[in-house]
Amino acid sequence: MDLAERRKAMGYSQERFAAVIGVDRTTVGRWDRGETTPEAVHRPKMAEALQLGLAELDALLTPPQADFPECTASLPCDRHGSEEIDDMIRREFLRLIVVAGSLTALTPENADAIAEVADRGSAEDFRLMNCHLWQVYQLARAKSSVNAVVKDQLGALNEALKESSRAGGLYEAAGDLFQLSGELSFDGNRYTDAAASYTLAAEASSHARAFDLWACALVRHAYVDVYERRYSEAAETLDVARRVAKRGDSTLSTRYWVASVQAEVYAGLQDLAACGKALDEAQRVADLTAPVHPGGWLRFDDSRLAEERGARYVQLGRLDLAEETLKRALASEALSRGQSVRRRGAVLVDLAAVGAKRRDAEQVVTYGGEALRLAKRSGSGYLARRLQALRGDLKTCGRNRRVVELNTEVDVLRKTLRKG
Repeated sequence: MDLAERRKAMGYSQERFAAVIGVDRTTVGRWDRGETTPEAVHRPKMAEALQLGLAELDALLTPPQADFPECTASLPCDRHGSEEIDDMIRREFLRLIVVAGSLTALTPENADAIAEVADRGSAEDFRLMNCHLWQVYQLARAKSSVNAVVKDQLGALNEALKESSRAGGLYEAAGDLFQLSGELSFDGNRYTDAAASYTLAAEASSHARAFDLWACALVRHAYVDVYERRYSEAAETLDVARRVAKRGDSTLSTRYWVASVQAEVYAGLQDLAACGKALDEAQRVADLTAPVHPGGWLRFDDSRLAEERGARYVQLGRLDLAEETLKRALASEALSRGQSVRRRGAVLVDLAAVGAKRRDAEQVVTYGGEALRLAKRSGSGYLARRLQALRGDLKTCGRNRRVVELNTEVDVLRKTLRKG
C-alpha cells in the first residue's frame, strides 16, 4: 500500500488531507505521485491522521524505487545516512559560528587584528578551492559525483573554524561552499537539505557582509519554494534578496538574477504586468561591461535571457512567443554546444510542453525525447523532476503511440537513475 491508497482508505480527499496537515492540495498531489516526500515537520500529523506509527509511516513513504539516491564511489547509497552526515556538518558549523562570534567579541582589539591577518591566508585557500569545486560541479556529467569532495571541504572548513580565534574571511568561504552543497541537494531532489544549506549560506554571508553572496543564497532558497509552487513564499524571500542585492556590487549581475527569478514567480502567480516588468529589469544584465562571474555562485548573464523569457511565456500561455524565444535560446552558443546539460534540458522540456499544449505529438516526442536522453546520461534529478512535471501535459495528446512510449520512459526514469 502506498500513501495515496492509505489516505483514501482513511477517508481523506487530497483537499481534506492537505487541510489536516497544513499544506497546499498540490503538495499532497506530489506526495501521492512520489515526486516529493513530506518534510519531517509534517510527519507526526500525517502519522496521526493515517493512524500509523512514525516508523510505519516512514516505511510507507520509502517504497522501493521511490527516490533518487546520491551514490558515489566513496559514500554508501543510503539516503538517510547521507542526510545525517549533512546534518552533523551543519550543526557543527552553527555551533562554531556562535563560538567564533563570542570569542571575537571578547578578544582585545590588537589581538583581534593579528588573528585576522593569520586567518586571511586560510580563507583565501578556501576561496580558491571553492572556485575549483564550482568548476568541477558545472562540468560534471553526474552532479552527485562531486558530493564526497564537497563534504570533505565542509569538514575542513569546520576544522579551520575550530582552530581560528575569529571567523574572519572564513564566513565568506562558508557562504560560498554551503551554496554549492545546497545545489547538490537540490539537483538530487532533496529540497529540505537544500533549504538548510542555503539558510546557512545566507547566515554566513550576512556575517561576512558579502551582499552579493548573501543575495544569491536567498535566491537559491527561493527556488526551493518555486519548485514546490509556493510562489507567495518565494516572492517574500526574493523581495529581501532584491534589497540585499542593492547594497552589493553594481558591476555584478546579482540584482538582475533576482529580477529574473522574480519574473518566474510572477508568472506562476499569473501576474503578467509584474512578470514583464521583472523581465525588463533582468534584461539590463546585457548592459554590464565587467565580468559577471566572481565565482561559481553567480552565473547569470545575458546568454540566459532568451531561455528565461521563453520559459515565462510558457507559464503565461503565450505559446507563439514561447516557441520562437526558446528555439532562439536552443540555438545559442552556450546551449548548442551542450555547455550546460541542465539549461539545455530545461529548454527542451519547455519546447515539449509547448507541443503538448498544442496537441502536437511530433514536437512533444522530438524535444521531450532529447531531454529524456540528457537526463539519463547526466543523472540529473533536476531534469528528471522537470520531465515528471511534463507528464501532466502529455495527456492532451491522447493515445498517440510515441507519446505513450515517452510517458512510460519518463515514468521509469527513477529506476534508470538508480541503476546509474
